[in-house]
Amino acid sequence: MQLKTLEKFVEIAKSKPKKKIAVVAAEDEPVLMAIKEAMEQGIAEPILVGNFSKIRNIAQNINFDITNIEILDEPNPVKSAKISVELIRNGKAQILMKGLISTADYLRAILDKETGLRKGDLLSHIGFFETPNYHKLIAITDAAQNIAPDLQEKISILTNSIELYNRLGIANPKIAIITAVETVNPKMPATIDAALLTMMNRRGQIKNCIIDGPLALDNAISSDAAHHKGIISDVAGDADLLFMPDIEAGNVAYKCMTYFGNSTVAAIILGAAVPVVLTSRADNEKSKLMSIALAASF
Repeated sequence: MQLKTLEKFVEIAKSKPKKKIAVVAAEDEPVLMAIKEAMEQGIAEPILVGNFSKIRNIAQNINFDITNIEILDEPNPVKSAKISVELIRNGKAQILMKGLISTADYLRAILDKETGLRKGDLLSHIGFFETPNYHKLIAITDAAQNIAPDLQEKISILTNSIELYNRLGIANPKIAIITAVETVNPKMPATIDAALLTMMNRRGQIKNCIIDGPLALDNAISSDAAHHKGIISDVAGDADLLFMPDIEAGNVAYKCMTYFGNSTVAAIILGAAVPVVLTSRADNEKSKLMSIALAASF
C-alpha cells in the first residue's frame, strides 16, 4: 500500500472510533475552521480550552455552531495548556492540538515531568507532504523538535516514525537517511551515522522498515538521479520518509516543500502519550485539518 494523498488520513480516521481533541488556546480562527471541518467530516470531537468570548466571536464569524461543544474558559494560554494536558491525562481527550499559544509554552506543558504527557520516549516531529512533484506522500523528520540528534536519538526518532507508518498500514516504509553526499566521509559525521543506521536495519536492529543512506536528497527522490550516479537501492527514487541530519536541514527542506513545492502538509509530534498536533501559524486550514486527521488515524 502507498499513501498517495492526505485524504487517506481522513479515510483511516473515519474507520476508527471518533476521538476527542483538546484544543489549547482555541481562540484562533484557522484552528477553529479546521475543527469545524473535522466535526463535519466525523473524525474528531473537540473540547475547546481558551478565551470563551473570543472563541464565541470567531465561531460566529465562521458560522460554526458551538452550542453543544464543551468549552472551558481560560484566557491565559499557559494555564489553558495545563488544563488541556490534564484532560488528556484524565482520559477525557485522546489528541492535543495547539491553538493561539507559543510553541515553547505548548511543549513545556507536554514535557513537564510531573504533569505532562511524557511516556519515556524522545518526542519528534514528522510532516507528510502532498506535492504535485512526487508520486506519493513524502514525509520529513525532524524539522521542529530535535536540534542536533546523536545516533541514539536518531534511533528514537526513527522508532517513532516507523511505529506511525506501521499503524497507518505501511509495513516497511522506505527511509532515506539524508546527507549532503551519498558516500561515507569521515569528515562528515552525518554520513557515518547514516551508514550505521543502514547497517543496523540490515542486521535487524531497526525493524519494520527499509533504510538506506547516506543518500543526497536528489538520489532519495529521483530514480534518474540515483541511476546516473550508479546507486542501486530499494529506497532511492521511492522514499517514503526523508530522515534529516539535524533541525536546520529539516526545517529548510520542510519550508522549501511548502513554499517552492506547492505542497500541503499534515504534521504532528510523536513520542508523547497521545498524538500532538503542532502546525505552523503559516499553515492553511487544509493543513491543520489534515494534521487532525493524521492524529486521529492512530
